[in-house]
Amino acid sequence: MSHAPPELDRIDLKILHCLQQDGRISNLKLADAVALSPTAVLARVQKLTREAYILGYEARLNPLKLGAGLMVFVEVLLDRTTPNVFDAFKAAVQVRSEIMECHMVAGGFDYLLKTRMADMEAYRQFAGTVLWQLPGVRETRTYAVMEEVKNSTQLALR
Repeated sequence: MSHAPPELDRIDLKILHCLQQDGRISNLKLADAVALSPTAVLARVQKLTREAYILGYEARLNPLKLGAGLMVFVEVLLDRTTPNVFDAFKAAVQVRSEIMECHMVAGGFDYLLKTRMADMEAYRQFAGTVLWQLPGVRETRTYAVMEEVKNSTQLALR
């Protein structure tokens, strides 16, 4: 169970919840939902943004309609685990739009990548020309997603 930081009150949490549900909600509707004046809600949203509780707003796009229907997770093991190898790898993945997420993990490998592309042929080409050429890559394990069961960006707020 997650707990809110002490500096967030019940209204802040409700604002964050509403914005997670609909990032385009009008200030007037948001004010209505949390029972505050529009001015007070705007001030709270600005404060939540300034304090980095709200990182930004974006549209969720349909990858199936935009030529990125295949999701593939990739475990990456680096050949050496020195700071310069990590830095070179991190810099290289930043510029690849096919790599949507990159996480350094504890365990039997170094990084977990979430990639998206058109199809398996596109992934095969990506693996050969990009993935295996990334700095320091010794070994990869690929997991093509057959069915996306749940996909959410919403955090549990309590």
